[in-house]
Amino acid sequence: MILSNMAAFGYEMAPGKQTEDLSVLGKRIADLEDQIRQAKRVAEQRFRTIADASPAMIWMAGPDALHIYFNPAWLEFRGRTLEEETGNGWTEGLHQDDKGLCLETFLKSFSARQRFRMQYRMRTANGDYAWVESTGAPLFNDNAEFAGYMGSVADVSGNRRGYFTPDDESVRMVFSLTERERQVLVLIADGRSTKEAAARLGISYKTADSHRSRILEKLGIHETASMVRYAIRAGLIAP
Repeated sequence: MILSNMAAFGYEMAPGKQTEDLSVLGKRIADLEDQIRQAKRVAEQRFRTIADASPAMIWMAGPDALHIYFNPAWLEFRGRTLEEETGNGWTEGLHQDDKGLCLETFLKSFSARQRFRMQYRMRTANGDYAWVESTGAPLFNDNAEFAGYMGSVADVSGNRRGYFTPDDESVRMVFSLTERERQVLVLIADGRSTKEAAARLGISYKTADSHRSRILEKLGIHETASMVRYAIRAGLIAP
């Protein structure tokens, strides 16, 4: 009775037709996925083309913290090949006195998914060391999943006096904080109020204020101005 009523209104069961429709739908989905992958490849190729032509030294690292790309400007400055620099190869050019602090800043910033800015000496193509300033920022894919880091390096040897090297003790103190505390520190040191920091991080004002109090306690300071000085000395924000 039910089947005959459905047939009367044009709803006849058609297993073959359903299978065909599912097959067509599956093909359309597969085509869309191919188009998305192709669009991503085009976007990545466009970025590489721009980065390869850039006079700035550009690098990229994967989610495992290993470097996967250096543009021609970097390779020319270093006098080395891409194969020699990728992975941890680039660390061979770090000055021995700067290597520990440089890697500590990079790896701890990487772990916290935070931006960094630091200076160190790097060996150039002629064998001399030059002061460079390196900045990096975390990358996230379309699903908000961590995808690695991208950054740039500039030769600042000519105007070294206008720059600074992150203070070793300040870096260690700042990275003794929890990840969330460092996030609050950076936002407040960058000029945002506790309320604005809370909104930016998606937490309550009370929670952000609690983080702020613990930051002051752990760093042994009592006011926002000292938080700013710590963030600058640790290379987390620009002076």
